[in-house]
Amino acid sequence: MKTRVLQICGTGSGVGKSVIVTALCRIFLQDGYKVCPFKAQNMSLNSFVTSGGAEMGRAQVTQALSCRILPHADMNPVLLKPMTDIGSQVIVQGRPVGNKTARQYQQKNYKQQLFLKVKESFGRLKKEYNMLVIEGAGSPAEINLKRHDIVNLKMAAYAKAPVILLGDIDKGGVFASLVGTLQLLDKGERRLIKGFIINKFRGDKSLLKSGIRFLERKTKKPVLGVIPYFKDITMPEEDSVALDGLAKKAQYYQRVKGAIKITIIQLPHISNFTDFDAFKREPDISLDYIDDASRFDNPDLIIIPGTKNTIEDLIWLKDSGLADKIISALKRKEPAFVAGICGGYQILGKKIYDTYAVESKKKQINGLGILPTVTFLEKDKVLTQVRAREVSSGLEVFGYEIHHGRSRNLGGYQPAFQITERAGKRVKDFDGVLADRKNILGTYIHGLFDADNFRRDFLNRIRVKKGWLALNNAVSTNLNTEFERLADLVRKNIDMKLLYKILKAGI
Repeated sequence: MKTRVLQICGTGSGVGKSVIVTALCRIFLQDGYKVCPFKAQNMSLNSFVTSGGAEMGRAQVTQALSCRILPHADMNPVLLKPMTDIGSQVIVQGRPVGNKTARQYQQKNYKQQLFLKVKESFGRLKKEYNMLVIEGAGSPAEINLKRHDIVNLKMAAYAKAPVILLGDIDKGGVFASLVGTLQLLDKGERRLIKGFIINKFRGDKSLLKSGIRFLERKTKKPVLGVIPYFKDITMPEEDSVALDGLAKKAQYYQRVKGAIKITIIQLPHISNFTDFDAFKREPDISLDYIDDASRFDNPDLIIIPGTKNTIEDLIWLKDSGLADKIISALKRKEPAFVAGICGGYQILGKKIYDTYAVESKKKQINGLGILPTVTFLEKDKVLTQVRAREVSSGLEVFGYEIHHGRSRNLGGYQPAFQITERAGKRVKDFDGVLADRKNILGTYIHGLFDADNFRRDFLNRIRVKKGWLALNNAVSTNLNTEFERLADLVRKNIDMKLLYKILKAGI
């Protein structure tokens, strides 16, 4: 069977490209295709480590799971992980190749080299799958970026992929965005765009009829469907270049009266915040992200998450007053529980050394001094999947490690986990620290709270400390049901016959 290729582009960032691609992946799978997602270049601090020890964007991992296939770095051959406002670590086919400023990255010769890698990865996937769903990035009409584009319409042209342009009506101005995007493309680029989807609509669709008629008449291109706004289907979040406003977005809040209060510190360079998505499914959790000390409200559990720039975020934590709040919470009559994941684990320690300037020009910095550890930032990056057992409970967890730091336990407290498997091989290593009255946890394992039984047991320890009864039933975090519900929603609201017609015709 000939390999079909489709690309979803958007009028901007945050319009829902990743979610729509995830839905289409499952729809095409339901329709009998061997499906694979692809995004040539992703910019995200939410990354994942494959079974082969390669790093890739979390969105393509979710899409791969929707296709019922294992994630592979070829699905996201270029990953940019912002470290500063103007610079990122560059990951190529799963491996870090160095840090680049935005200007350095956009140089013609460099982008040409990267596009060769993109084509390599795409070629391998095309041989293995008969349906590829490509996700664009941002907008294809960014005038300053088009010249050296490797992810939007240049990718579509190379892949011979018809493009569906996605607009977000919830942002406002969706018709102007769709028409304006087309107007900023040249004639050849416009020919690649075969239709539109309007996303995140609230209310009566009949009210859109006049707008849709105008759009189709103006552009001579069809509207394939209008996707309703939804809140009841849970998908892992994907961040963008900046995470400004994370703590202010309602979808990140979960407030339940008489529940365990969890506060997650929104670090300026927060990474892998999908580590905590599983908490949102629990019935006894009140969850909040904060970046302001004035909003610190005596939580039961404080989580310091991963970060792409541990040293800068440690300085920010101290300057913001949040460090003092965390330390004070440990001195309460009923001390808070504190968990540090990866960079958060390093922050909880006594010192961090950056001899090789991996993150900063600072050679060393004092941590919060909560854990008896010191961390050395090394040039080589640890990228591996792991399975482990919590030392105190024996409960199994699974996840991945992704860090430059090597942390040393100075003694006095037990390790948190015994690593039983690393990169598919049996091992007997230890990870992290469980300190004080077992209420301070530091670990390098991302995703450990996805282990349903461990997460429930961990929350029950807090419940018992509060004098509450433990809850017996662990909530499942299986995404398969969510993929099915998402696919059903999208299938019902777009013209699949027209979409298949577009696919067959190609470009």
